[in-house]
Parts: sequence; structure tokens; C-alpha cells
Amino acid sequence: MKRKLIVYGLAGLILLILTVLICLGIGSVRLPVQHIAGILIHHLPWIGSYITPFWEGPTEQIIVNVRLPRVLLGMLTGAALALAGAAFQGVLRNPLADPFTLGVSSGASVGAAFLIYWGLQYSFFGLWTLPLVAFTTGILTLYLVILLARENGKIPTQSLILSGVVMQSFLGAVVSFLTAMSKETVNEILYWTMGSLGLKGWAYPGIILPYVILGLILLCSKARVLNMLALGEGQAAYMGVNVDRTKLWVLITATFLTAASVSVCGVIGFVGLVVPHMIRLLTGPDYRLIIPLSALGGAIFIVWADTAARTLLAPTEIPLGVVTAFVGAPFFAYLLQRNKKRRGGELS
Repeated sequence: MKRKLIVYGLAGLILLILTVLICLGIGSVRLPVQHIAGILIHHLPWIGSYITPFWEGPTEQIIVNVRLPRVLLGMLTGAALALAGAAFQGVLRNPLADPFTLGVSSGASVGAAFLIYWGLQYSFFGLWTLPLVAFTTGILTLYLVILLARENGKIPTQSLILSGVVMQSFLGAVVSFLTAMSKETVNEILYWTMGSLGLKGWAYPGIILPYVILGLILLCSKARVLNMLALGEGQAAYMGVNVDRTKLWVLITATFLTAASVSVCGVIGFVGLVVPHMIRLLTGPDYRLIIPLSALGGAIFIVWADTAARTLLAPTEIPLGVVTAFVGAPFFAYLLQRNKKRRGGELS
């Protein structure tokens, strides 16, 4: 397993580095890869002083102040959503689960839509107001879903999924109501609910970074337990796993990752569904591989999707959630068809 992780991990890191170098150069001003690599190395501590600038000043400003924060935010957002998706699929034992299964996205969207509707998105904590409120309402949504699903001190998986569907539908209706009632802010609410990395500076990657680091560490520590849960809750309990406590911790970790992402970038769907499945098809069902490689895969996926979003119809920018949906929806249909064939084979 360690050898596979090293091989796939190194391949993923190389692909991520190439993705960053290529995507930083794509835009209204095309920049050569050697200039981008030189600028990035020049800003590294200790070794940067050994690089003599051979590029023009405006090129460095475009990279450092405009494109690099957006690419880093995309990497962290993709990693967070893919990690959350892998966690939800593992703990719910449902291949169609994703970070938004339990209604966290709708919960965060309600907080954001409420602030935008009343024009309060910069009122209390300045730039941090909307992310903080959206994050808080997303976490409160998880609490309500667990409260609704709990039976005799336990959290049945079926009840949890149904509670999430109910909460997602109800809170989605609240967002739709606020959107319909708003006149001056309708476009802003709609654009936020479709997801975007645009107009985000260096402060925003710093919001998500701690959650990604802690989430990755916590989920990697639970990878063996998720492998046991894949055998069934009864079998996992027989092997000494505290099933309900494990489910709760994994759900909370995945929800924090999702809420952090949604609070900054809006709703970006299908990343948590597509990426873990692609990793699973490539490496197998071992969560010791799926979790770390999903973080790399999510980062690569979002950076390329965002590059497409800002360049395909330039100067008009496509909402990032629209681009990921174009990729994710056909993949979702493929999974449904695959599951149908598998069930048909088992019945026959």
C-alpha cells in the first residue's frame, strides 16, 4: 500500500505542479511557463534570492497579485470538497453521496443569501462577514440534521440521508424565496449560489487552509476505520469500532471542510462526487489511498475547471459551479447506470 501511495502521490504532485504552471499562464495575457516558474521560485524563502529576475515587472504583478491567489484558492477548495466527498461516501457507504448530501450547502447559502438580500455582507466584520455567517449556518444545518436523524442515541444511515434531503429541500426553498423577493441583489445571490473564485484576494486562501490541513490529518487517521465500515456496520462493530462515534467525527470533519469551502466560494457541485470515484476507479477501494489522493485530485480538477470558467467565454466569466456540473452530471448518470447494472447482476 505504501508503495502505491508513493507512486500515485508523486504522480499527483507532478501533475498538480504542471497544472499550476500551465493555468497561471492562461488568460487575457499569455505568460510563458519559464517566467512563471522563475517568479514562483523567486518568492520562495532562502532560495529565491539566488534567482535574478529576467521578466518584466507587470508580469510579476499579474502572477502574484491576480492569478496566484485564485489558483491557490481553487486548489484548497477542490481539496476540501473532494476530501469531504470521500468522507461522506465512506461513512454513509453510499457511492452517490457528496459534500452536499446533508444540506450543508443550502444551510450556508441561506446565511449568505440573507446577508446579500439585506445588504449586510460587509457590515459586521468587513470582508469576513459573509464567510463567517455562511460557515455558521452551514454548521448549524448539520446539527439540525443529526438531531432529526438520531434514534435512541444512534444515528442510522438511512435516517441521516433522509434528514439531509429534507433539510436541503427546505433551505433551498428559503434561498429561492429570498432570490425571488430580491430585486437589486438577485444577480448577486444567484451568482454566489453558482460558485466562483473571482475577486478573491490573498485573505481567502487563508480561511480554508487550516480546515484542509486539519481535515486531511483527521480523515487520514480514520482511513482504516472507513475500510472496516465498508464491510458493514455490524462487522465493524465486531472488530472493535465505535461505529456511531466514528460516523459523528467523520461527518463533523467533512461538514467543516464543506462549510469552509461554501462560505468562501459559494456552491460548487459535483467535485466531491466525481473526484473520489475517479480515484477509487484508479487505485481501488482502500481509503488509505482514496483520502490523500482525493485531495490532490480535487485541487487539480478545480484549477482546470476555473481556468475554463474564466477563459472559454472571456471577457465573460462562467460560474464555476456551471463548469463542474457540465462534467459532474454525465458522470453522475454513469454511476447510476453502473449501479443499476450491478444490482441487476446480483438479482440474476
